[in-house]
Amino acid sequence: MKYIKINKKTVFVLCALCFVFSAQSQELETLIDVALNNNPDIQKFELQYKRASEKVNEVNTIPNTEFGVGYFVSEPETRTGAQRFKVSAKQMLPWFGTITSRENYISSFADAKYEDIVIAKRRLMASVSQSYYNLYANKAKQKVLTENIKLLEAYETLALTSVEVGKASAVDVLRLQMRQNEMQQLKDVLSQQFLAEQTNLNNLLNRENDVVVTVVDNLMMPSEDFEITTENLALHPELLKYDKLFQSIEQSELLNQKESSPMIGFGLDYINVSERPDMNFSDNGKDIVMPMVSLSIPIFNKKYESQTKQNELQQEEITAQKQERLNTLETLLSKAINERISARISYETQIKNLKQAKDAEDILIKSYETGTIDFNDVLDIQELQLKFQMNQIESVKNYYVQSTIINYLTQQ
Repeated sequence: MKYIKINKKTVFVLCALCFVFSAQSQELETLIDVALNNNPDIQKFELQYKRASEKVNEVNTIPNTEFGVGYFVSEPETRTGAQRFKVSAKQMLPWFGTITSRENYISSFADAKYEDIVIAKRRLMASVSQSYYNLYANKAKQKVLTENIKLLEAYETLALTSVEVGKASAVDVLRLQMRQNEMQQLKDVLSQQFLAEQTNLNNLLNRENDVVVTVVDNLMMPSEDFEITTENLALHPELLKYDKLFQSIEQSELLNQKESSPMIGFGLDYINVSERPDMNFSDNGKDIVMPMVSLSIPIFNKKYESQTKQNELQQEEITAQKQERLNTLETLLSKAINERISARISYETQIKNLKQAKDAEDILIKSYETGTIDFNDVLDIQELQLKFQMNQIESVKNYYVQSTIINYLTQQ
């Protein structure tokens, strides 16, 4: 019986980038551990593996022993006396090594099922991590909206002061208030989306939907990317599973060859003989004991040849499926690497844009000090600033999501 283990290094790589910035991010590792222990999909695959492994005991058997009892209604007379009844026992035995071949085939099939568990655990870890990063981005966006609402409130105060001295109109105030309403609406929508994503994460952990999930407050872009070992892709469990399936077909063919061999049978017949009356000789009434050996040969059965052909075709199919899956995984890895690079480029661009938006905001404030301010420009700058902040958060989230995908594909 194998014990399912997930390399802790894999979990740490998923979380390590977060650990640098906040102790609260350790919550992600905790969530992953809970998911691995509680997720019903993992439990399903573990039970399938145990069931497949248990089949080894099922095939480790020989055919049933045959017993027979017969009674002579008309007792045949022999020299030593009349035959009264017959008892027989017979045991057929498969060809040498057949049972071992069965065990090897079932074990190889169970090994393929084991890879299902490894794949499911990797996918679950990736799903939990991605959901966690979605929650972080949602929370960060809500925080940004709150800050921008407060900024607009400060601008509204400036606008009201300008209205009193005749340097702005009531329309400017209304525009600022409408913009605040739009932001509050967006924040409320994000709040509902947070609850939906929280439910999704709790379902992955197989716990109550309303359990509160805490996420890191600040997730920064790493100064450099972690190393990607693309050679590990060839050792991905999704591909190793095809290797295990190929090996199980090899074992199936070995079993097929063994089962096409003769079966040997051993038996024993016992015939009860009654004594002949009024006669006296040494073998009078002597019972008959007859050991037997039999041989079962599949002379006219072509099913074994057909099974061999099917095994060959199935191996070709598995080889094609593995190549197709390898191509898909290579495409996913290349896409994740490029999108992670794009996320970093976008993040750096947003930093520049935010700095320029901040400079523009400072210019507007100085204009107010000189007695002039255009609140249309205020709204334009504020809208740009919000856009850049949201894009920055999305870039960070995308970077970590793509890192999770890369980790899923390349970690051993």
